[in-house]
Amino acid sequence: MKPASESDLPPREEILVRGVNWLGDAILSVPALERLREGKPRARITLLAPEKLGGLWEGQPFLDDLLLFSPGTSLWQTARRLRARKFSAAVAFPNSLRSALELWLAGIPQRAGYARPWRTLFLTHPVPPRAGAVPMRKRSSGEIRRLIAGAESSPAVTRGALSSRRLDATLDAAHHIRDYLGLAGAMGASTEPLPPRITISQEEVVATAARLGLPVAREERPFLGLHPGAEYGLAKRWPVESFIAAGAAIERAARCHWIILGGPSDLELAHFIASALGQFVPGQPVLNLAGRTSLRELAGALKCCRLLLANDTGPMHLAAALGTPVVVPFGSTSPEMTGPVWFGGAQILRAPGIPCSPCFRRECPIDFRCMRNIAPDEAAAAALRALERRELSRGADAGS
Repeated sequence: MKPASESDLPPREEILVRGVNWLGDAILSVPALERLREGKPRARITLLAPEKLGGLWEGQPFLDDLLLFSPGTSLWQTARRLRARKFSAAVAFPNSLRSALELWLAGIPQRAGYARPWRTLFLTHPVPPRAGAVPMRKRSSGEIRRLIAGAESSPAVTRGALSSRRLDATLDAAHHIRDYLGLAGAMGASTEPLPPRITISQEEVVATAARLGLPVAREERPFLGLHPGAEYGLAKRWPVESFIAAGAAIERAARCHWIILGGPSDLELAHFIASALGQFVPGQPVLNLAGRTSLRELAGALKCCRLLLANDTGPMHLAAALGTPVVVPFGSTSPEMTGPVWFGGAQILRAPGIPCSPCFRRECPIDFRCMRNIAPDEAAAAALRALERRELSRGADAGS
C-alpha cells in the first residue's frame, strides 16, 4: 500500500488552550498540556497566557505557539486577536466567566470548559464537575473557633509531623492536577496523571548562574534555596523565626550556602532572613536574590539549588517541576489538593491535631497554631533526608 502523503492527511487541528493566571496553577496544568500534546500529535497547540508567566512557557515541548496578554488587555481585544487565528477548538482551564466569553466571542467552533453558572452558555462542550473534586471552601472565623473549642480537651501538640508524598501513593482524587487533566480528557487526551515537568536548557542555566553569581558545578558546599514569602497572604507563611532556625540547623549539618529567593514584595523579609543566616556562614555571606530575578532567571536559580525550603507558593511548584527537591510547611492550605508532585517525593510538613486546618484563609483569626506547631528541627531533618536521597540518586545514576 502506498504510504499516505501529507496532503492525504486530514487538516491539522488548531487548538487553543486558555491558560491559568497564577504560577502555581500554571505548573499544575502542565500534565494536562503534556497529555494533550501526546493525544494530538499533529495538532498545532497554542497557549493563551498572561505575560507575567511568559518566561515559564518559553521553549516547552508540548506547545507550538504562545500568545500573551497584559493586565490591561480588554475582553474585546483578546477576542479579536483570537478570531484572526481561526482556531478550530479551544479549552478554557480557568473556571471564570471571562475565559469562556473570550472563546465564544472569538468564534471558535468547539469550546470546552468546566460547567459553571452562566459560563456554560458560552461553551459547546461543558464538562460536568469532576468526580472526586473538592471545593476550596474558606472557613469562617466562627467555624474555626468552634472547631478549636471542641478540641480543647485534647493534649496540646507542640511538634510538627513529617510525611513524604509520592505521585503513585498521594495524588489524591481531590488534587487540582486532576482538574486540568479532566479538561484534557474532554479534548480526547488521556487523563492519567503525570508529575509536572518544566524544561530549561543547561546553556540557559549556565548563563543565568553567571549573571546571578551562582555555581553550576558540584561543590563541597551546596547551594540551597529558601523562599519565605507567599503572595496569597500571611496564613501561608511559616514564621520567619522558624525559617531562620531551620536554615541554621541545615547549614550546620550540610555545610551549605543559602540563596534567598522572592519577589519585590519580599525584599524586607528576605533581607532580615539573609542577615540572620549570615551569622551562621562565617566568611560566606548569604546570597539574597529577592526581587532580582525574572521568572526565567528564577527557574535557572532553582535548577542550581540542590533543595528548596519554601512555603506553599508558585516557586515551590516550579522547583519541583524542575526536579529540585522541596520541603514545604503546610497549614492553611491542603497538600491533598495543591501539594507539590515530584518524581522523588516532596517533603510535606504538617502539624497534627489542628482541626481548623486547612482553612484557606489569607490571615489566621486565632493563634496561627497550624504553622507555629511545625518545629524547625522537623524541617531541618526533612531537608537533610531529601539531600541524602538526592545524593544517593545521583550516585546511582553516575554508576549506571
